[in-house]
Amino acid sequence: MHPSPLLRQADEAALAGLVAGHPLALICAVSEGRPLAAHTPVLLEGRRLRFHLSRSNAISRALGGGETVLAVATGPSAYVSPDWYGQDDQVPTWNYLSAEMEGVVRILGPEEAAALLDDLSLRFETPLAPKPVWTRRKMSPGRFEAMLAGIVAFEVEVTRLEGVWKLGQTKPPAARAGVIAALEARGETEMAALMRALPG
Repeated sequence: MHPSPLLRQADEAALAGLVAGHPLALICAVSEGRPLAAHTPVLLEGRRLRFHLSRSNAISRALGGGETVLAVATGPSAYVSPDWYGQDDQVPTWNYLSAEMEGVVRILGPEEAAALLDDLSLRFETPLAPKPVWTRRKMSPGRFEAMLAGIVAFEVEVTRLEGVWKLGQTKPPAARAGVIAALEARGETEMAALMRALPG
């Protein structure tokens, strides 16, 4: 996490919104002194985080339950050229939004794992309307259960939820305006809008 307190985001509603909008998170853990990481879609409901991983993934084998895990969701981002500030002696940087979710993990049982998969399907299929929502009832008998055996589902009671909104807060308004104009000219309107919404 970026060390500057100026960039910290503690608003849990804003962080939950980031995770909902960018739900492919990086799950991080340590096993026998070795860092492990895997990407997976997550569901964050309040302080409850759920996800699943392939049973053959090394991180799945390392998470027997009771370990602390870190999940990181990264939102919009953009490269910032020092030329855009209109000031001398600047360096390149990257503006971004991220959320970190940390807590102790537990393994979900088969029924809870199936419920997680149903919830994930509903969450990501619903926006595809008018297409009918895909459900496991469309699968051949026994096929879902066979595939369920190939994953491990997890739940984390999140004890630390915080993030970084790095949007040029350390720069004067005129320098930020130069970056915003350059981003808009490049079509990177989402990051430009986030920067424009900063107070001051």
